Amino acid sequence: MKRLADYSQYFLRRPQLIKELVGHSSIKKTDVVYDIGAGSGVISAVLATRAKQVVAIEAEPRMAQKLRQNLARYDNVSVVESDVLRYDFPQAPYKVFANIPFHISADIVRRLFLGNAVPKAAYLVVQKQFAQKLLIDRAGFVGQLGAVLAPWCAFRIRRPLRRTDFWPHPNVDTVLLEIMPREEALIDRKKLKAYEAMVVAAYHDPRQFRKLPLGAAGIDPSTKPSQLSLAQWLLLFAAHSGDLHR
Repeated sequence: MKRLADYSQYFLRRPQLIKELVGHSSIKKTDVVYDIGAGSGVISAVLATRAKQVVAIEAEPRMAQKLRQNLARYDNVSVVESDVLRYDFPQAPYKVFANIPFHISADIVRRLFLGNAVPKAAYLVVQKQFAQKLLIDRAGFVGQLGAVLAPWCAFRIRRPLRRTDFWPHPNVDTVLLEIMPREEALIDRKKLKAYEAMVVAAYHDPRQFRKLPLGAAGIDPSTKPSQLSLAQWLLLFAAHSGDLHR
């Protein structure tokens, strides 16, 4: 189907490639898996052979209609016409495998992992630059979202993709990104909002960052928020919340 620019749609071309990508995941026959921005259904069709149940979410009405036709033969696939950013994910265990719209990648990740119904795992085709900003302990710039999620999530690039793997060809490099909730959170989830507020303020206003107890956390005042490691953020939050010397 013709790409709709407003929905940032780039379709993976080959089912065989999708099978290979799913092979890099933890998805198994007992899983419920969500395909976000399901498009024409090529990913959902592959997932239908690998998972117990597949929920294909598509916001664009014309595409959702085509999706229902393409997936009608799969008894374990249901199609939901919905904006994923307003969709209520289940409290029951689920996973995500999707080629998500690039322009709302950050919003989707926030929706999945800062909400009350966190998936057991997520495998997302995203821009390489976006994925790298989530890898907090790599050399280089770390984005605000990566710093916010790091105490609760582990990120890993599972596989690079070629521009020719899509139609139309995107003008950016892409990867398959794995996001896994940590088996043991590094900060109590009850403190998520307080930690998030500290990180957001630090990124948005250098003056707010310099007001934080950088010295108590052993952080050089000339350091930028995007240069902090996960260990430094943890120390800074402990000092900020008064837990460092308890």
